[in-house]
Amino acid sequence: SCLLRHARSRNYVSESEICKLESVPLDFGDYHPLKPITVTESKTKKINRKGSTSSTSSSSSSSMMDPLSSVLDGTDPLSLFAAAADPVTTTATMDSTRKKRDKDDSSAVGSDFEPWSSKRGEILARYTTTEKLSIVSGSFSRKSTSTGSAVSEKVRTRLEELDDLEEGSQKELLNLTQQDYTNRIEELNQSLKDAWSSDQKVKALKIVIQCSKLLSDTTVIQFYPSKFVLITDILDTFGKLVYERILSMCVENRVSLPDNFSPESVNDTAKETCLNWFFKIASIRELIPRFYVEAAILKCNKFLSKTGISECLPRLTSMIRGIGDPLVAVYARAYLCRVGMEVAPQLKESLNKNFFDFLLTFKQIHGDTVQNQLVVQGVEIPLYLTLYSPAIDWILQCIAYRAPEVLLTEMMERCKKLGNNALLLNSVMSAFRAEFIAARSMDFIGMIKECDESGFPKHLLFRSLGLNLALADPPENDRLQILNEAWKVITKLKNPQDYINCAEVWVEYTCRHFTKREVNTVLADVIKHMTPDRVFEDAYPQLQSIIQKVITYIYDFSLLFSVEKFLPFLDMFQKESVRVEVCKCIMESFIKHQQESTKDPVILNALLHICKTMHDSVNALTLEDEKRTLAALINGFIKMVSFGRDFEQQLSFYVEARSMFCNLEPVLVQLIHSVNQLAMETRKVMKGNHSRKTAAFVRACVAFCFITIPSLSSIFTCLNLYLHSGQVALANQCLSQADAFFKAAVSLVPEVPKMISVDGKMRPSDAFLLEFLCNFFSTLLVVPDHPEQGVLFLVRGLLNVIQDYTWEDNSDDKVRIYTNVLHLLSAMTQEAYIYHVDKVDSNDTLYGGDSKFLAEINKLCETVIAQILDHLKTLGKEETLKRQSQLALCFFNTILAHGDLRNNKLNQLAVNLWNLAQKHGFADTKTTVNTLEYIKRRSKQPEMSHFTDLALRLPLQSRT
Repeated sequence: SCLLRHARSRNYVSESEICKLESVPLDFGDYHPLKPITVTESKTKKINRKGSTSSTSSSSSSSMMDPLSSVLDGTDPLSLFAAAADPVTTTATMDSTRKKRDKDDSSAVGSDFEPWSSKRGEILARYTTTEKLSIVSGSFSRKSTSTGSAVSEKVRTRLEELDDLEEGSQKELLNLTQQDYTNRIEELNQSLKDAWSSDQKVKALKIVIQCSKLLSDTTVIQFYPSKFVLITDILDTFGKLVYERILSMCVENRVSLPDNFSPESVNDTAKETCLNWFFKIASIRELIPRFYVEAAILKCNKFLSKTGISECLPRLTSMIRGIGDPLVAVYARAYLCRVGMEVAPQLKESLNKNFFDFLLTFKQIHGDTVQNQLVVQGVEIPLYLTLYSPAIDWILQCIAYRAPEVLLTEMMERCKKLGNNALLLNSVMSAFRAEFIAARSMDFIGMIKECDESGFPKHLLFRSLGLNLALADPPENDRLQILNEAWKVITKLKNPQDYINCAEVWVEYTCRHFTKREVNTVLADVIKHMTPDRVFEDAYPQLQSIIQKVITYIYDFSLLFSVEKFLPFLDMFQKESVRVEVCKCIMESFIKHQQESTKDPVILNALLHICKTMHDSVNALTLEDEKRTLAALINGFIKMVSFGRDFEQQLSFYVEARSMFCNLEPVLVQLIHSVNQLAMETRKVMKGNHSRKTAAFVRACVAFCFITIPSLSSIFTCLNLYLHSGQVALANQCLSQADAFFKAAVSLVPEVPKMISVDGKMRPSDAFLLEFLCNFFSTLLVVPDHPEQGVLFLVRGLLNVIQDYTWEDNSDDKVRIYTNVLHLLSAMTQEAYIYHVDKVDSNDTLYGGDSKFLAEINKLCETVIAQILDHLKTLGKEETLKRQSQLALCFFNTILAHGDLRNNKLNQLAVNLWNLAQKHGFADTKTTVNTLEYIKRRSKQPEMSHFTDLALRLPLQSRT
C-alpha cells in the first residue's frame, strides 16, 4: 500500500526533455548508410605466395573499402576448389554445358517466335473424338541372341529384329476410347525411355517406327491433329536421346564439344555411330516412318558434315511428295518445318519450297479420293478443312518469322490465285504479323467476301481477322468500314456458338477504337442473339471474356454504367458461380482504376447491386478464403464512397450497406470503422465545438456502432471495437455513450475463450487479452467518473472481472495485468495527467487531488499489491522459481519507475524483490547489470540522490 501513498510525483514535461535523444548537427557531406554507394571497379594484379600472378577485381566505394574483397588475399576459394575438381564434378560440368547448348540452340530463334509447345495443349483440347480408335502394338520381348563375336552375325540379328516388327509380331488393339489411346501413347513414350536407359537401342527404334506408322492412319480423321501431337512428342524424345548419346561419345579428356563445334572435331567412333543410325533408318521400308524417324534425328547431321542439314532438308521435302493423303502430307510438312526451325532456322529456302510444294498439291484437298473418304466417315467439308489449320498455321508461322514484306506479299498473292483459298487465307491471318494484316484489313475483307461459302466457314475468317485487329491497329479511315463489314456477316450467323465465338473477338476491336454508342450496339446484338432458348447458358466463358474486355477498355465507371445494355448483359449470367465471378471482375476493376471517391448515384446503385449479388452467394459451404475475398472487394467499394460534407447522406449509405451485407463480418467491421471516422471528421469540421445538430449526428454515429458490434462473432474484434468506439464517443464529448461502450467491453471479458483461432490455427488467448487490457487501462486514465456511480467504477469493475477470470495454471498474465494496473493507479494520483481528451475533464480536474479520491486509489492499490505478493509466494516451488525471479524483477521495475523510494518501507520492498529475483540464480545477469547501471545514472539527476544509497543495497549475485 505504500506504493501509492508514496507514488513518485511526476513532472512529465521535464522527464520528456531529459529522455530525448541528444541532437547532433548533421553534415550532409558525410557518409550516410542510406546514401547510394558509388562503386568503382579497378583491376589489380596481386602476387600470391607461390609467385604466380592472379588477376582479381576489387570493388571500392567512394566512402569505404569492401570488407569481403580485403579478406581474400587475391585468391578466390571457389576457383581453388574448381581447379582440383574430381571426375564427378567434371561430369556435372558436361551436363550443364549440354543444357546450356540446348538452351542456345533453342534460342536461335528469338523469344518473339511462338514455340510449338504453346500450341500443343490447344490442339489436344480442340481436336477430340467420341469414336473408338485402334492402335497396332508390337510385342517388344527381347530375343535371345547368340554370343558369337562375328560382327556380321550381330548386324543380321539386329536387322531380323527390325524386320520382325513388319512381319507379324504386332497385335491390333481395337475399340479404344480417346483417353485409352492417349494413355497407350504415353506408355509407348515411357517404354522408349526405359528401353534406351537399359541399352536396348533396337527396341527403342522399333517403338519409334511403330508410332510413326500410326500417322498414316486417318480412319478417325477428326482426331488426326491430336494424334500428330502425341506421336511427335515421342519422335522428339527419340531425336534428343540419339543426339545426346552421340554427343557424349565426343568427350575427350573430360572436355565436351563447344557449342558451335565443327564436324572435324568429332571423333571417328561418334561419326560411325551416327552413320549407323542413318543407315538403320534408311533400311525402313515404309515411306512415312522412314521420313519421320530421319526428320527426328536431323540435328545429328551436324556430326557428319557442315552441309549435312542443308542437303537433307530438300531431300526430305521431296520425299513428302510421295505421301498420297493431303492431310497426312501437310502434317509431315509441319513436322519438317518444326525440326528445321529448331536446328537450322537460317535455311528459309527449304521451308519456302516446302510450302510452295503444298500449294501445288492444294487442289488434292477437293479431289474425289478425299471426298469419298469423307462420305465414308460422315465428315462435312467445313469440319475437314479446319483439321488442316494447325499444320498450315505452323508452316506459315515458320516462313513468316522475320520475313521481309516482299515475301509475305508474294505469298499472299499466290494464295489469292488459288481457288477455294479460304483455308489458306485463315492460316495467313493466323501466322503473319498482326501489323502486316491490320495494314491490309480492307484487302483481306475483300478476299474473305470472294471465298466460296460452302468451304471453310467465313465466320472463322472474320474471327482470325478480329484477333489480328485486337493486336494491331488498322488505318484510321478504314476502322468504321471494317467493323460494319465484319458485323454484317457476324450478326447473320444462325449458330449461337459460331456467333458468340466471333462476337467475343470483335468486341475488343469495338472497345478499342469506338465510343460507348458502338459498344452499346454490339452488346445489344449479343443479348438479342444469346437470349432466345437460353443459349447463353452454353456460352458463359465467351460472355465472361466480353465483360472482361469491356471493363479493360472502359474503366471510367460513370461512362461504363451509362452504356444502356451493360446491366442487361449482366443479367444473362444466370448461373450463380459464374455471376459471382463476373461481379468480382467488375469490382476488382473498380478498385484498381477508381482514383477518386464517388457519390454518383448511377455508380452507387449499380455497384451496390453487384456487391449484393456477391454477398448473397455466401452460404454455409462457402470457404473462408472466398468470404475474405468477397469482403475485401465490398470493403474496397465502401471506402471509395464519399458524399463530401453531406455527412447525413454518408451515414444513410452506411446504414443501407449494413442491412445489405450483414453476413460478411469484415464488411460490418469496416462499416463500424467508417462510421467512427465519420464522427471524427464531424468533430474536425466543428473544431471540437459541436452544435446541437452535430451533437445529435455524432450520437447517431455512436448508436450505429453500439448496435452493430454485438452482431459480430469474433470476441476480440468486439472488444477492440468497443474500446475504439468508446474512445471516439469520448472525443466527441458523448460521455454516457462512452461509458456504455466501456461497460460492454468489461462485461465481455469473462467470455474470452482460452483458445482462439488465428490464421486457421488455435492459439492461447492470454497474450491477446493482455494486449487489449493494457490498451484499455491507457484509455481509462482519462475517462471521468460518472456522478451517479462510485469512484473509479470502471476500473473496479474491470479488476473484479480479472480477479474472477479463470487463468491457465502455468500463466503469470494475471500478475502482469496487475502490474500494469499499478502504472494506471500511479498515473491517477498525479496533479495533472500525462494526457487528456480535448474538451473532456478527466478525474485530475474533477477531484483536484481530493484526499478521499486518493484514499480510494490507495485501497485499490493495497488489494492489487497483495494479489501480486501472494502470487509470488505460490511460485516458491522448485519448478516455478524461474517464473518467480522474472515476476519479482518486473515488480521491482514498476516500483523503480512509479514509487517514491525515499520512503523506507518502499525502499525495503524494492530491495527484497531484487534479492528474491536473484535468490536462486535464475535472474538474467545482463538485465540485472543494466538495471543497476540505470539506477546509478539516475542518482546523478536532480532530486534523485537517494538512488545512490539504493544502488549500494542492491548486490549482484552470480549464478554459482
